[in-house]
Amino acid sequence: MDTELLIRSEWILPMDGIHRLMPQHGLAIDKGRISALVPAAEYEQINAQTSMTLTDHVLMPGLVNTHTHAAMSLMRGLADDLPLMTWLQEHIWPAEQQQVNHTFVQDGTQLAIAEMLQSGTTCFNDMYFFPEAAAQAVSSSGIRASMGLIVVEFPSPWAQTTDEYFRKGLELRDQLRDNPLMQCCFAPHAPYTVDDTSLKRVRTLSDELDLPVHMHVHETAHEVQESMDQYGLRPLQRLQSLQLASPSLLAVHMTQVSDGDLELLSNSGVHVVHCPESNLKLASGFCPVERLQQAGVNMALGTDGAASNNDLDMFSEMRTAALLAKGISQKADALPALSALEMATINGAHALGMGDNIGSLEVGKSADLIAVDLGQLQSQPVYDPVSQLVYACGREQVRELWVAGKHLLSNGKLLHLNQSELLSNAREWQQKLQVHHH
Repeated sequence: MDTELLIRSEWILPMDGIHRLMPQHGLAIDKGRISALVPAAEYEQINAQTSMTLTDHVLMPGLVNTHTHAAMSLMRGLADDLPLMTWLQEHIWPAEQQQVNHTFVQDGTQLAIAEMLQSGTTCFNDMYFFPEAAAQAVSSSGIRASMGLIVVEFPSPWAQTTDEYFRKGLELRDQLRDNPLMQCCFAPHAPYTVDDTSLKRVRTLSDELDLPVHMHVHETAHEVQESMDQYGLRPLQRLQSLQLASPSLLAVHMTQVSDGDLELLSNSGVHVVHCPESNLKLASGFCPVERLQQAGVNMALGTDGAASNNDLDMFSEMRTAALLAKGISQKADALPALSALEMATINGAHALGMGDNIGSLEVGKSADLIAVDLGQLQSQPVYDPVSQLVYACGREQVRELWVAGKHLLSNGKLLHLNQSELLSNAREWQQKLQVHHH
């Protein structure tokens, strides 16, 4: 068999729902896709233009960060240790009104992408203003992304009216239509910032264009109470009444889940995106992961923005998710390591409607993968690589990364992004934001 690249590794973790771990296996990549998974005994049968041997490494699917505000990396640490609504209304929203423009979003997204690639993330789902600027950053970096077409009822530097949000979003969607590494999804900000008319329009367009809908839902108890006062419905019920509760919906956060909510989620096929570190930091509440999983809800994982996390590290996010689920349910076997890895890979891919192409290492799928070095002191000895990845590994152990077969990270170094340029941009923005914020 002829192929472009053969990677020989210690273990392959395919996340395909069948094989848990495949020791002494190699993976072949051809024309950007996975062409074979090969046991070591059969390496001679592969005629590869290039081959590499990774001792002590696990090859696994690239991580899918299913909820980000990438450009907010430029606000990392700007307003810490505050509850959500104070943080938003008194700090983040005013800073955005003053500072956010095309360049801010392009620079901030580039900074985020560099951090994500170094942390093993090959695909992210974004929600922010100027998505066309974010798309430029995505395009020049080689990462895969789902670009949120934001809808919110207040003016911003990007759009003045609701109509303008829709018009600009749909323009971007037309531009990216044939892009193999980018898709779009509607990103109405939250039930409390988007009215019924706009939500109906989102649903109609989502059906028509077959685009997912990505939204903050039940982030805090306050949000649920306000909705009860205003509509007599919990936000999720309101979304259901507008026919938005479907497998197209990614409900982000869901820290408040009543029995009725649980039943609705379970029956409707809504995906829940869990952001444990942001929820903990903003003291927003706890998403009951174990209850949701038992009800058959597809659970994905996201970091949220770096302004409320404060990093884009999916390794620490998996660990926090696993530990928190155990603590909340008081069951040590709640969210085992493999389930946390599923949330960060194949579940996120399914939530974004990309499960046929990414999220697991299977022949024919896109070669979006990472190699993690377990040979370091802090992850030795290795009794179980799956357990090491979640409970002992740090993101600095991600050594190699490919998206669609293109090598983007080699021996931990970014191959296509200029690190000194990213650093100087970040420092320039720091000076601008610091003057206005304090």
